[in-house]
Amino acid sequence: MGAGGRMSVRPETKTPDSPVLKRVPYSKPPFTLGQVKKAIPPHCFQRSVLHSFSYVIYDLVIATIFYYIATNYIHLLPHPFPYLAWPVYWFAQGCVLTGVWVIAHECGHHAFSDYQWLDDTVGLVLHSSLLVPYFSWKYSHRRHHSNTGSLDRDEVFVPKKKSNISWFSKYLNNPPGRVITLAVTLLLGWPLYLAFNVSGRPYDRFACHYDPYGPIYSDRERLQILISDAGVLAVAYGLFRLAAAKGLAWVFCVYGGPLLVVNGFLVLITFLQHTHPSLPHYDSSEWDWFRGALATVDRDYGFLNKVFHNITDTHVAHHLFSTMPHYHAMEATKAIKPVLGDYYQFDGTSVFKAMWRETKECIYVDQDEGEKDKGVFWYKNKFE
Repeated sequence: MGAGGRMSVRPETKTPDSPVLKRVPYSKPPFTLGQVKKAIPPHCFQRSVLHSFSYVIYDLVIATIFYYIATNYIHLLPHPFPYLAWPVYWFAQGCVLTGVWVIAHECGHHAFSDYQWLDDTVGLVLHSSLLVPYFSWKYSHRRHHSNTGSLDRDEVFVPKKKSNISWFSKYLNNPPGRVITLAVTLLLGWPLYLAFNVSGRPYDRFACHYDPYGPIYSDRERLQILISDAGVLAVAYGLFRLAAAKGLAWVFCVYGGPLLVVNGFLVLITFLQHTHPSLPHYDSSEWDWFRGALATVDRDYGFLNKVFHNITDTHVAHHLFSTMPHYHAMEATKAIKPVLGDYYQFDGTSVFKAMWRETKECIYVDQDEGEKDKGVFWYKNKFE
């Protein structure tokens, strides 16, 4: 596509606060998707109902244990320790429920089992319980996978070109501004994306994940969007009745706090997977699916990699083969690294340091000087 056959130059970018970051090649890869797939053991593509459900059961058992401990013991702690114990519970429960979110995400990719109806049923139940419109997100996320790295057609965390950034962006390019940006993004980013398509692909009219007649969806998808809305409304009504019986504070402490953690991690994980100074983005003259799928990065969340079912450190393989179950993704990632070579990107920078660096350095995308004729764009942060 476009000038994909040209050899790419891989300059190193460096800032005073970051190590050398080697750019991912943007030329057409010297290998094919078939060659990458051939390097992966065939069993990695096999989906098992029992194996997949074992992770659902495990996560729900852990979540139930945390719920039991919180509701039976935190109130017994002497003052002021309950004020410290509740945030600990929110974080721990939020991490476990993020794993539940990831399994529902896997259902949306038909990676849970060989049965589409089972995947959709499990995904609908799990995502609705976390106030996520399952089918609505499934279809928009599928388009994200079909258009990753495209400045014109990608669906989420689409970077702005320098000419399109907001007027106030330069005033947020400082430590206090970055704190505000991160706080708003992590706390409100997910509901704002679902309700108002914030950070999503621009459409010619208002786009919303709850609107079955919105521009995101086709006619054949509209009934399922209504089903998603019904699932979210059913859970919301259950929470309303629970708040009436137990009190709003109880519902927030038990459910709302962990949900904020889930939403924050979801946004953070997605942001760091697709935002990195070394990753290219392409306009329509240069983009193709293969190079777009390779324009993502694996990250290291420490012990949370396992809690999140390795969605964090196997994301490159996931974008290449999204129907592969997560419990084979680590083996597949190890197998494809020698084939991908420099096209595989892993950044072991700590999560806190990485999100600060990316917020600082990845403000907009632009072409390099002297290469304005190419449809390849890189993250930059200079306003002059």
